[in-house]
Amino acid sequence: MTADLLEKATEFENRTLSHMSTSDRVAASREAKQLILAINEIYKKTKDSSLMDTMKRLTEKKRKIEKRLKGNPLA
Repeated sequence: MTADLLEKATEFENRTLSHMSTSDRVAASREAKQLILAINEIYKKTKDSSLMDTMKRLTEKKRKIEKRLKGNPLA
């Protein structure tokens, strides 16, 4: 289960963000959240630092996606 989850996380990390529609971005953000929460459940039991690193990378990518969804604030 852990290997499959990490494989999905790696695939998500390597996915390109360019040329995504808004609905694609929403779906990607939700997928990232689901992956992060699933990895976190395993991390709580094992305290494996590599899992924490993976969660941090996924969170960073998720933030980039959400920043693009929300748009730039007008000054």
